[in-house]
Formats: sequence, C-alpha cells, structure tokens
Amino acid sequence: MTTARQKETGGWLTRERARAIVFAVLAAVVALLCWLVMEPVFTSIAWGLAFAIVARPLYEWLARRMKKRKSLAAGLVTLLVGVTIVVPTTLIGRQIADEAVSAAATVQKAVKDGTWQNAIERNPVVRRVFGFAGDAINLKDLFAKASEHVPLAVQKFVAGLLSVASATAIALLLLFFFLRDREEMLGAVRGLLPLSKDEDAIMFKRVGDTIHAVLYGTLAVSLLQGILGGLVFWMLGLPAPVLWGCAMAAFAIVPMVGTAIVWVPAALYLLLEGEPVKAAILAAWGTFVISMIDNLLQPYLVEGKLHVHLVPVFISIVGGVYAFGGVGLIIGPAILAVALALLDIWRLRVAEQKV
Repeated sequence: MTTARQKETGGWLTRERARAIVFAVLAAVVALLCWLVMEPVFTSIAWGLAFAIVARPLYEWLARRMKKRKSLAAGLVTLLVGVTIVVPTTLIGRQIADEAVSAAATVQKAVKDGTWQNAIERNPVVRRVFGFAGDAINLKDLFAKASEHVPLAVQKFVAGLLSVASATAIALLLLFFFLRDREEMLGAVRGLLPLSKDEDAIMFKRVGDTIHAVLYGTLAVSLLQGILGGLVFWMLGLPAPVLWGCAMAAFAIVPMVGTAIVWVPAALYLLLEGEPVKAAILAAWGTFVISMIDNLLQPYLVEGKLHVHLVPVFISIVGGVYAFGGVGLIIGPAILAVALALLDIWRLRVAEQKV
C-alpha cells in the first residue's frame, strides 16, 4: 500500500520533500557564508556585547537625563568606554614592550658576565637549590635562550597592535548600536528562540549576570591585583614593574596559583641581592594586600550575579581562551551561562509537566 502511494505521488522524493531538501541545503550554504563574513569580526562582536552589558546602567542613566535622546547618550558612553580602554592599553602596551626588551638585555648581560652566578653563590640555601636544579637543567643555557626569544616576541606583539586597534574600533562602533537599539535587537533574537517569554527572560538574565560577574568580579579584581603588584614592584625598585604587574593580573584568575607565582620569586630575588627588608615588605604586601583583595572584593562584586561555583567559571574561561583566543574570556562563561539556563528551563518544564 505504501509502494502504491509512493508511485501515485512520485515515490519517496515528493515535491514537498524536494523543496524541503533544497531549502535545507540553501539554508546551510547561507549559514556557512554568513559565518565566513562574520568570523573576522567575531571577536569585536563579542567584546562589543560585553561592553554593552557593563555600560548599560550608565547609558540608561544618561538617557533619562537627556530626555531619552538615545543616540547622544549612546555616543557619549561609547566615547567614554573608548577613552577608558584605548588610552591606558596603548600606554601600557608600549611600556610592556620596552620593559620586556630591557629585562631581556639585563638577563643576557647577567648570564654572560656571571652576575647571576655570583648572587647565587652568596646564599648557601639558594646555592643548594640551584645546584640541585642545575644537575637536571642547564640553567645558564635556559636563561640565555629565553632572553633571546623576548625581542622577537616583542616585535610580533607590536606588529599585532594594528589588528587589535581595528578590532577595538569595530567593537566600539557595535557598542553604540548595542546600546541604542538594544530592545529591537533583543526582540529579534527572542523571536527566533523556541522559548516562552519567561524562559527567554531567564536565559538573558543568566548570561548578563555571568558576563557582569566575570568582568567585575574576576577580571576587574585581577586587574586591581596586578596594579597593586606593579605598584609595590615600582616602589621597591624592582625591574619591569608594569610587565610583572600585568603578569600578576593574568595569574590572578588562576585558582590555587594567583599572584604569588610572581611576587614570591621576586622576594627571593631581593634576598639574593642582599635586601632582606625589601624582601619582607614585598612578602607582607603580597600576602596581606594583593592576595587578600580577592577575598574582600570578589564576594561584594559577584554577590547575586554568579549562579555557579568559581571552578566551572575558571574552566570555562581557560577553555574559552583556548578555543577562541582572548575573547574566550567572555565567550566561555557566556556559553556556560547558556547551558545552565537551559538546564534550569528544562527542570521547570519537567516540574510543570510540559515535557
């Protein structure tokens, strides 16, 4: 009977099915082309969305006082965000490059003239440690090779500044429209989601809260720790304070590692140089100021926003960076937030016997 019906309708490949297949293939091709078009600016889109979430309260405050002149309010907020990001980043990036080259030159000089070896020999405890390590690793060759690679890395860093600048400009342009036309854009996205009004509210709130918590509670606190670390390096006369401050900011987001991976070796360096007072000051500052700032500020900044333990957030950040590069700092936690929101929606549907 099925065979007879298929013969009557032209077999399995009916006109309706043929149209559906052609439509699906066409949609897949268009989706691929859309991705090829968007992929070069994907990073800018993600950062623009992140900036929009963070700057939204300021935009709404300005819009209310400007009698809802959205374009003017969005323009002012975009300008403020641009100045806040571009100027410090440019100055810090240039300083990091200079300090990295200078530090590499210093290391090369210390290795060649034996200064580092003399400093180790003055301290019996450190001499034993380095002597044990030296049996397994040729420290002199290791330091020499590492310092030789720094100038090349700096050249690549400077060469990449142009692409970073263009990506930032696009992100700021998108920020303007994300602020001004937020409701229209959200309405279009909601129309594509197979969710009820309450469910998509859960979704957007979870993603917004997570990005807010990551930017303020994780990245902002890490940046503050890096600033405090670089400041004490500068006060104690340690080399490359901006470079090591940025390193501490980067390591601050790593659980169980943190900024100590930078300031503890620096304190040991001061001991080698015969500066026990400075070493004690750095150790005390690192223990009671830099490390404690995370415990003091993070609960306040993240309270009520982060709906998951910090370990999954850390994993999402690391995985996001590995998969998407720097923008993974935002995309990774956002994906985690979407996944958790979908689980919550599923639980609600099960509880209400909708599935």
